[in-house]
This record gives sequence, C-alpha cells and structure tokens, in this order.
Amino acid sequence: MSLSLLKSSAPAVAAPRRSRAATVAPLCSSAHGCHQPFRSSAAARRPAAVRVQASAQPSVEQRWDAQVVEGKVRNVTGSDIKSYLADGWTILDVRPPSEANKARIVGAVEVPLFVEDEEVSLGSFIKRASAFGMGGWWLGGSHMVPNPNFMGEVQAKIPKSAKVIVGCQKGLRSLAGCEQLSLAGYETLAWVNGGFDSCRADEVPTVGDVDIRYAGIGGLSEAIGWTEVQQEQNKGLGSVDGALKVVGLILAADLLLFASEYVQAYLEGKVSLPSL
Repeated sequence: MSLSLLKSSAPAVAAPRRSRAATVAPLCSSAHGCHQPFRSSAAARRPAAVRVQASAQPSVEQRWDAQVVEGKVRNVTGSDIKSYLADGWTILDVRPPSEANKARIVGAVEVPLFVEDEEVSLGSFIKRASAFGMGGWWLGGSHMVPNPNFMGEVQAKIPKSAKVIVGCQKGLRSLAGCEQLSLAGYETLAWVNGGFDSCRADEVPTVGDVDIRYAGIGGLSEAIGWTEVQQEQNKGLGSVDGALKVVGLILAADLLLFASEYVQAYLEGKVSLPSL
C-alpha cells in the first residue's frame, strides 16, 4: 500500500483546544520588550496570593518566638510582681469584671480580654446553660465571649513604650493577651505564669489587702467554704463559719422541697390554701 493511501485512510484527529484560562501571554516592558510568560487568568494568580499569605504567617510566629528568646516577653511569678512594679512596670489586668471586682489590684490597668455573654438569643442561652452545667454551678463563672475592643482600649491606656505585666486569674488569658500586645508592637512584656491563683496573699497589692485568690472562687464551692484559700484562712468547712453555711444550705434545700411538695398537693386538690 502506498504512503499516500495510508495518509488518506488515517482518521482525522482534531487539534487540542487551548483553554482561555490557560492562555499564556508575554510579559512585556515598555523599555526592554518581552521577557517571560505569565498566566493571565485569576485562577493562575490565586496560588501566588496563597503563597504570600502562608509566608507571612511564619514571620508573625517567628517575631513572637524571638521576643521570648531575647527576653522581651518574660515569664514571672507572684513573688516577682512587687519588684517589677518598683522597677516601673505596669500591670494590665485582663480579668473580666466579675473577677476583678472581687480583688482589685492597686494601680492596675483593667481591660478584660473576655466579657460575659449578654446576647439575648437561643444560642446564647444554650451556651450559658452549658457553661453552668459543665462546672459553673460549682466553681462559678459564666459563658464568656472575646472583647472586640480589647486592643483599642489597651492602646488608649498604655503606651507601646511601657513595660507591661499581663495578668489574669488562671494564666491562660494573660498569655493570649500578651501575644496580642506583642503583635501590636509592645516590645517589653511579661505574663504571670499560673495566674493570680498561684500567688500568695501578700504578693499582689490589692485594694483593702484582699487575697487575690478570692477573685477565682465562686459557685457552690465558695458558698460552703470548699476552696483552698478559704480553708487556709479558717473559713472552710472545718470552721464555724463553714459549718453554719452548710447548715443554712441544708435548711434552704429542705424548705424548697417542702414548698414544691405543697404546691403539687394543692394542684392535685389534696390541700387548700390557708384562709387569712
């Protein structure tokens, strides 16, 4: 069979269509002419934007790590606080008002990192009920939400040149607040490791010399004197005050039980209301 016959009998193959999104156009400079091709579609430009965002994130983390290594972000305990204050440091108290009001720190700048959830909605009610059921009834406290004005309030009250100790009751919120300050440009920072709960009574200057640890108790455990700080100061279950609280709670529970039984009996018609 001749070569011309083979060519004529071969099936026709359509040339591949080039997608408009994959069209390659030359990148030209008015002064130097064309150099290298680039993808002209938005889909082709997206990976570059993602790479820029990904490369920016490590730089933020590296800045935070570098400040810790260089000693610009210090880890302090309760025993260090008075010496730091004497050296010109400022305490930034990031506790919510429900805690700060129990034991206010002398000279501290109060800006809560979290505030109590006051939204009136079904979702908010469920979250508050969940927080109560998950330990709020025993330890106190309620559902919290981030303070949207945190950094704005901090910058309005504390200059970036100041030396700042960030403190909270447990220690976790102070570390988070310290990181926010670092990223905002504050260069000399410290946070209270373990929070004010790890401090002793005379380590943190408070209004009225209140033990700072009292700000972290609440709920039923406080009512019956179950907490460590109450027992240390003879206000726990073993004290007269604690025993009276337990007796009062038992009487209150008994009264509520009697009232509920009486109401149920009245609704069933077994008893009538007393006449006046």
